[in-house]
Order: sequence, then C-alpha cells, then structure tokens
Amino acid sequence: MSGDKVRENRLRRMADRQGLRLLRSRARDPRDITYGGYQLVDLQVGGCVLGWGNADRGYAATLNEVEEFLTSDR
Repeated sequence: MSGDKVRENRLRRMADRQGLRLLRSRARDPRDITYGGYQLVDLQVGGCVLGWGNADRGYAATLNEVEEFLTSDR
C-alpha cells in the first residue's frame, strides 16, 4: 500500500468519527477537472463541507486540505 493510500484510509476513519464521509473522485482520465480530488460530505444533511469547486463538479480538495479541516477546531 502506498503512503498516500494509508494516509487516505486514516483520514477516512477520522472523517467517519466526525460524522463525515471522505469521497475521492472516480475520474480515471488525468485531464478530467476532478481527477485526484477529494471532498468531505456531512452524513446528516448530505451536503459537501469541503471540496466543492471545479466548475460546480466537486472534488476540489487535496489530502492536505482534508487533513487540515479534520484536525482543526471547528
């Protein structure tokens, strides 16, 4: 398992404990605007709390941004 995948899994568990779901773009084409991006979704309201952007297509957050959001005092 690569370092990014391990980190992604750790952040996914952290998000779950906070009532959020970490989603990764399913785009396989590197030219796709959402390729490699992430977003966090609030499970209670179903709304995106981080990562909305890229011409209203979502998945605009990086793993660094996700980690910063999940470890911040909100």
